[in-house]
Amino acid sequence: MVSDEEADVVVIGSGMGGLAAARTIAQFGGKRVLVLEQHYTLGGMTHEFSRAGRYRFGTGLHYMSASAGPFLGFMTDGRAQLSPLPDDYDAMHFPEFEFAVPATKERFRARLKERFPAEADAIDGFFRTTRWAMAGLAARNVFASFPAGVRKAGAPIVERLFPSTFRSLRDQVSRSFHDPRLRAVLAARWGLYGTPPASSAFGYHAAVPLTFFMEGTAHPVGGPQELNRVVLEILQRYGVVLRSRQRVHEVVVEGGKVAGVDVEDTATGRRYRVRTDTVVSAAGVRNTYRLIGKSHELTELPEERSAVMLFLGLNRSPAEFGLRGENHWFMPDLDEYDSIHRPPGEGTLYVSFASLNNPAARFHTVELLELVDPKVVDQWRGTPENDRPDSYRKFKDELTGRLIARLDARWPGFRETIAFAELATPLSFETYQHSVLGSFYGLAATPQRLRSARAGCRTPVKGLVVAGQDAWGSGVVGALAGGLMAANAVLKPRQLGTMWQAIRSCAVARDSATPWEGYLRVAGIEVLTPTVRRIRFEPLDGDTMPFAFAAGQYVKVALPVAVEPIERSYSICSSPGESGFVEIAVKHEPDGLGSGFLHEELEAGLALRVSGPHGEFTWDPGTEADTLLLIAGGVGITPLMSVLLAAADAGHTGRIVLLASYRTEDEVLFGPEIAALRSRLPGLAVSIFVTEREGRIGLDELRPHVGLTTRVHLCGPAPMMQDLIGRLTELGVPREAIHTEAFVSGRSKETRREKAHAIAVAAAAAGVTEFMIGTVGSAPAFPCSPGQTVLDAANAVGVALPQSCGEGACGTCRVRVLSGAYETDDRGMFSADELAAGWRLACQTLPTEDLVIGQ
Repeated sequence: MVSDEEADVVVIGSGMGGLAAARTIAQFGGKRVLVLEQHYTLGGMTHEFSRAGRYRFGTGLHYMSASAGPFLGFMTDGRAQLSPLPDDYDAMHFPEFEFAVPATKERFRARLKERFPAEADAIDGFFRTTRWAMAGLAARNVFASFPAGVRKAGAPIVERLFPSTFRSLRDQVSRSFHDPRLRAVLAARWGLYGTPPASSAFGYHAAVPLTFFMEGTAHPVGGPQELNRVVLEILQRYGVVLRSRQRVHEVVVEGGKVAGVDVEDTATGRRYRVRTDTVVSAAGVRNTYRLIGKSHELTELPEERSAVMLFLGLNRSPAEFGLRGENHWFMPDLDEYDSIHRPPGEGTLYVSFASLNNPAARFHTVELLELVDPKVVDQWRGTPENDRPDSYRKFKDELTGRLIARLDARWPGFRETIAFAELATPLSFETYQHSVLGSFYGLAATPQRLRSARAGCRTPVKGLVVAGQDAWGSGVVGALAGGLMAANAVLKPRQLGTMWQAIRSCAVARDSATPWEGYLRVAGIEVLTPTVRRIRFEPLDGDTMPFAFAAGQYVKVALPVAVEPIERSYSICSSPGESGFVEIAVKHEPDGLGSGFLHEELEAGLALRVSGPHGEFTWDPGTEADTLLLIAGGVGITPLMSVLLAAADAGHTGRIVLLASYRTEDEVLFGPEIAALRSRLPGLAVSIFVTEREGRIGLDELRPHVGLTTRVHLCGPAPMMQDLIGRLTELGVPREAIHTEAFVSGRSKETRREKAHAIAVAAAAAGVTEFMIGTVGSAPAFPCSPGQTVLDAANAVGVALPQSCGEGACGTCRVRVLSGAYETDDRGMFSADELAAGWRLACQTLPTEDLVIGQ
């Protein structure tokens, strides 16, 4: 075994528990943290998968508390956007009656009393017991994160003070109520943590369905993977190293202390050891004890249940059946003891309609979950994943049929809407979740678990702690809390004080210099010309946009045109003074993937991920200039409309000249808006050029409007911009007074990636590992990897170059290449003379040999 790496802390598993531990230990402990994930996708049960090129499915997060709570707020820096489920968010179907769970504990209690008036006093008493049981679970879990001496002394005290926490759920509802239907309602939804009422500890039931979900529920906007994306992005900011396809075979223990981990990179087969004295295992207690050779110490803990999940893709909306996004629970018996002994497909069934609750979902999906005994797939356990016997396929097909039949019985005709179906079994969870026997929720939520010294955050090995669901409770947020318990066991007391203060306050002030990123709703689509549409975005919540912008800036929009979204940049054409919405205008480019989606498929109501504002092609009403000359070619007028609106809102009285050029009369944009602006801008002069009739903008058209004090904003096609930069310079306009903006197409980005790949391949074949970029003056040369742009190489080593967008849209990162060969795209940002002098965009320039640059 090669011992070639070191880390302060190694985290095994990248579920929310592992990531929470990694962030807090890195942020508040200042540690170098390495996260090792056995799956090819990071994020644990927050990751998603796609099928049939259109359907996206979550793997473990179906809904959560509408408030998200301080834990999730901390982990996402307040960036989590949640879409509320309907008020009656859980519809329960029993053999003889139905009951819908409403948002808020007060309404739930009132509805229970209305349906079961004879037990009104008992219902009040039950909710008091619930609060006490929840407090007992929290106390037990916090004690479990303390050293052995404190745990041993505190455990019996907690059980004496909070006896209801340790009772079975079945016992507690039997003590509290006489009516079997009321018992069934309050014992239902144990599927949220996975242990049936006869076995589960009431503390877990009190925590999840009876407390955590009582203030309403929600679904992440963009799906569970959006939480995962944000969290991973934040972790990288704290220097956490994240690796997928890394199978940990052993936690190395020397003298009762952690000494390292032995790892296999399953992508390459390489085996290596990471030396460390601290390991946080988010792989579950059973896997953790296996890694130290002590699985036998867990025999006291009951076996866990696994699950089958059916993923359905629909060709129509479930709303056609009267569904609004609420979850549905189908209980075949009042007594869950009978239900859990039914064959797979006939027990308690949970059905969720995530696509109805996710405003960013383009296609409709349904997810069904039934908790089952993992032994139902024993006969196929150990067979190759991709070569299971036909009997396994038959088992899955028959089970799929039974589950779909239950949906069709409830909503006749539902079967006909199903365009895709895939069933996951306990073997699926063993493979992808790497859980023991496909355990879906980790350790069984039983009284035995609460009393066990092995079921929690601490282990007998110094330096080895457990995070995730087994360190607190079930679900993604429960796993997150377990990660914080792991941090509780690793960090020093002073560091813990800072950590908990940060979590409680959850005060995250957005840096105004950092673009906002999140989801906005498409509120309107307007056809401006045969090839241009104006699209309005509004906030998902409230009336105020989450960011302000300056006239001339742009936004980046993630477009769901494929399995992974593509990002495109679009200038803002609305006024910076408008706080309720932001608008862009998009031209339909031939074969344009992004513009094709926005023109042909986009519908009002869809939420798209947007970041902004970006760019320095800006104008402020206080800017000094005798003349503001705005020159647009085609859809290049988009950012200039924002400038005109800003000027009008500010009561600007100075001279503004707009020269706008279009190929044909049909392509002229914003005619009515510009006409209306004439009355608000007394100094505005407008000239529209239709090139098929009047030709292009030339020296004669420019000469009356330019001088040494003219400020120019120029945006349009690259050839036009290159030509006009030269003409403006010829007329004496200082180069620094000419501000340019270019549009970034998907094809240009893809071309740059292709060029970068080709350069990297050619360099590797020639044995070249890096190029050197020298600079004029005293600054040292810096390395550039083949396929890397000059700007990326400079940023990697801290060499300061002017920059803004990184895409070639703004022209800020101008550098002069004095020698050396390269590939580039100038985007029309320079005149012919400037190009001849070597001026290029650092963000578009790919060296093919050593370069010397200047500024």
